[in-house]
Amino acid sequence: MAKKLYHLHLKGTVGYWNFDADYVDYVLNKHKDEQVNVLIDSLGGSVASALSISAAFKRHGNVHVHYVGMNASAATIASLGAARITIDTNAMYLVHKCSQMVFKWDLLNADQLQQLIEECEKAKKDLDKIDLNIAEGYAKRCKKEKEDLLALMKVGGWLNAEEALAWGFVDEITDNPEDVKPKVTEEVVDFMAAHGIPMPDLPVDDEKQSLLHQFKEFLRKVYPNESIKQTTNTTTMKKTFTFIAAVLALAAFECEEGGSVEMTCDQLKDIDDRLKCLTDQAEANKATITQHTATIDDLKAQLEAKNAELQALAKKPAEETKQVTNQGQAPSETSPLQDYCNEVKGAQEMLNQIKK
Repeated sequence: MAKKLYHLHLKGTVGYWNFDADYVDYVLNKHKDEQVNVLIDSLGGSVASALSISAAFKRHGNVHVHYVGMNASAATIASLGAARITIDTNAMYLVHKCSQMVFKWDLLNADQLQQLIEECEKAKKDLDKIDLNIAEGYAKRCKKEKEDLLALMKVGGWLNAEEALAWGFVDEITDNPEDVKPKVTEEVVDFMAAHGIPMPDLPVDDEKQSLLHQFKEFLRKVYPNESIKQTTNTTTMKKTFTFIAAVLALAAFECEEGGSVEMTCDQLKDIDDRLKCLTDQAEANKATITQHTATIDDLKAQLEAKNAELQALAKKPAEETKQVTNQGQAPSETSPLQDYCNEVKGAQEMLNQIKK
């Protein structure tokens, strides 16, 4: 059976280059009036980006989202606007209450402490509103009460594919040969520990159970919300291609110094599509700049013309006055008929004086 064609591969952190709302809009616009297939494999990220992507799916109207791997937080919000959602039989699904970074390490007096308390209370109210909004979106999708979804978000436990289907988050469970079983790597463990995401009931993909690994596991139990970074020594020089990895929705893209890499046609197409998107944006920005430049030049020309007229008027002498006014009063202008009547009246007055 042929592999399913996906128009979008959304992986990594929501809001980053490999899970970007602008790129989603670009691909959807390329496939208007067509079904767009989207593959999602992400532990979450920006709620704002996820809501934008969900709205874009809803506007398009014909979007099919398929979940593989482990998906949590904002990655589950992004699909709410899709017309159809499926999940791989081995995939995992997690909804939980949203959070934000809170850090204060300082000496505070009573007033400063009160200010911090007020700021935290405002942040809590904002988070409560966001949680309620997200719960309503989940409830509409699952056809359940939002209070039930809020309770599930508060628990924040991982759901397997069957549980996600039972809740109504997805419409169907699939078992495609190309969908591999998710692996919990050291990098995934570090990410979940740093973002307060609970560990799923899956074995960590680490064949080397060294003393260092055991020590890190001990630290994770003691400090569950801390990120324990792994340090490795290597003599092989590697180059990391961060932006290519982002476009390809990969955690990393590396090659050894002087080595070579292989890419699939789908990966080349992803890079080509992203470059096309950036080129179109650059051309649009260039056209806008050109238009604004022309407008500015036109306004400058009009201003220079007005300045030239003012300078010419300032140098021109005043016109000579040819009319004589009586006692500083300007002569009144009369019509020919009025002039004729005045002449007749004057002649009559002269005639009357002669008769006397």
